[in-house]
Amino acid sequence: MTIVPLVKKKMIGEIFVESKILTPDQLLTALDAQKKTGKRLGQVLVELNMVTEDQIVNTLSKQLGFPHVWLRRGLIDPKIVNIIPKEKAKLYNVIPMFKVKGNLFIATADPQAVFVFDELMKITRCTIHPILCRGTDIKNAIEEYYDDKVEITDFLAELEGQEIQLVESIKEKDYQDIEETAEGSPIINLVNLIILKAIKDRASDIHIEPERKKFRIRYRIDGVLYEAMTHNIELYPTVISRLKIMAKLDISERRLPQEGRIQVYVEGRTVDLRFSSLPGIHGEKIVLRLLDKRNALLDINEIGFDNEILVKFKKLLRKPFGLILVTGPTGSGKTTTLYSAINMLNTLEKNIVTIEDPVEYQLDIINQNQTNDLLNLTFAKILKHLLRQDPDIIMVGEIRDRETAETAIQASLTGHMVLSTLHTNDSAGAITRVLDMGVESYLISSSLIGIIAQRLIRVICPDCKTSYFPSSTLLDSFGWSNEKNLQLAKGKGCISCYDSGYKGRIGIFEYFEVDRDLQSLILNNPSVNMIREFREKRGYPSLRMEGLKKVKQRLTTVEEVEISIQTE
Repeated sequence: MTIVPLVKKKMIGEIFVESKILTPDQLLTALDAQKKTGKRLGQVLVELNMVTEDQIVNTLSKQLGFPHVWLRRGLIDPKIVNIIPKEKAKLYNVIPMFKVKGNLFIATADPQAVFVFDELMKITRCTIHPILCRGTDIKNAIEEYYDDKVEITDFLAELEGQEIQLVESIKEKDYQDIEETAEGSPIINLVNLIILKAIKDRASDIHIEPERKKFRIRYRIDGVLYEAMTHNIELYPTVISRLKIMAKLDISERRLPQEGRIQVYVEGRTVDLRFSSLPGIHGEKIVLRLLDKRNALLDINEIGFDNEILVKFKKLLRKPFGLILVTGPTGSGKTTTLYSAINMLNTLEKNIVTIEDPVEYQLDIINQNQTNDLLNLTFAKILKHLLRQDPDIIMVGEIRDRETAETAIQASLTGHMVLSTLHTNDSAGAITRVLDMGVESYLISSSLIGIIAQRLIRVICPDCKTSYFPSSTLLDSFGWSNEKNLQLAKGKGCISCYDSGYKGRIGIFEYFEVDRDLQSLILNNPSVNMIREFREKRGYPSLRMEGLKKVKQRLTTVEEVEISIQTE
């Protein structure tokens, strides 16, 4: 990619002297002032009233052959402004105007700043075409377009060519009411835009948060919240009402929390959204959990298992009966691992039954059941009834108490494969957690066949991935002293990854199989440290070791692994 147009670099002061706009003495005075202030020469000349901004633009345009315009509304496409982060736009005093395929036209007051265009080319991955504009106009445009002062209709241009349909029908009366309140389609389109952008950016949650003068939209992407847009608070009530109508909730109720479900049809597939509202001092905060089957139901071969662990785990899953626990903190991907496992086992010859709270993804062939506290349909109660449904494989969303644990164990002892989750830091902690629930050690020893502990770590963004040689101190700290030529990778940060350097996540897994020696140890009610020592002696790699493998494979960074894994 190249910078267009290419020009011979010429100092701006020389151009003004040649054009007889400045005398040589005036130029020397300006250069002395520039040395003292460190400002750009053009800015100094304007501040000294030696030239006007219009003279700078006209002269540079004639001398250097750059196109120039007076920047105004309509010349900037709001859809593509964020291709350059606001911080970079303010730093270099530039703003994107429009984009044609791989060509990005930007407004600039300094057409000779080749290093700036090189940097922008790396950030945007586009050929940069500078267009000369007044610096003050660019500053005003940055404040207007990046701070969401543009009319809502400008944002809605992003919806061109895309469609979103509400799958579930809604009451005609409520629909008409909200149409009148929202003054037609702009609010509906804004809500659609919020949802479409979240799906496109692979967000897991949408946060819609009111403040005193505005409300903000934030997306949780790869476990981290990023601000996507802000709008005037006057639009907030109609946006919330529209979402409540989509979720079939009471739009007049603003004092109590509400929960609902929305189904939308986007890009040829159905996406579920769980709606949750919570009243606050400035109004209701809304959180939408996106349940996109395309992102969640991954092949068990693709979620990050080391090859050796994957072979052992598949062998464990194919056993006719037993209890397998998947453990880790909230948000570590346990449910994804369970879904991947039952997807692998799912055939017409098997009766697979699940108990979930709530059912997040609806699967073919599999019989799914949801708990309901109001009806006293707990995990334990549903599980007792499921045993009369002739199941082969049972997935219990989470073991929370002794009754559920004992029922799951009894099911595994009577010829069923039972998969479930626990909230513990590592695989050793899963055994002591079940013991702490009051379950007899002999029951655990005879039913438990394996444990998977896991974390989700962010993957380095492929668009801004760079290589580096780690320091000798880092090599020594991880036992890599003999690998002097080892290259690692990290992300510089770009528009594709919200400047984070990471894009996407992958699992790291700690595998622990129950053998006869471990069964004997469990019978003696061991402490968590005793179980960890046993694991270590057996040579099972820890979560940290598995994470460092991903670092050496240049998939993630040392910092991400260290932050994600805290087992003590």
